[in-house]
Amino acid sequence: MANQKNTDAKKPNIFVRMGRKIKETFSELKRVTWPTFPKVVKTTCVVLVVVLVFLVAITGLNALLQYLFGLLTGLGGK
Repeated sequence: MANQKNTDAKKPNIFVRMGRKIKETFSELKRVTWPTFPKVVKTTCVVLVVVLVFLVAITGLNALLQYLFGLLTGLGGK
């Protein structure tokens, strides 16, 4: 218990720790390799196409299951 108090006393206050963390974050961001604009546009297009494909597939599956459920319950004609 006394050992824990010693380690707490040596710990810097919250503002010092936050300042260090912010400095570390900015130094890390300087080392990041950012993509070029054409690469960003290409990747965005790929993401949009994949989302649209899944949208169509899930909507079709939903319509099929709804139709089958209607046949099972006898509400298919309505």
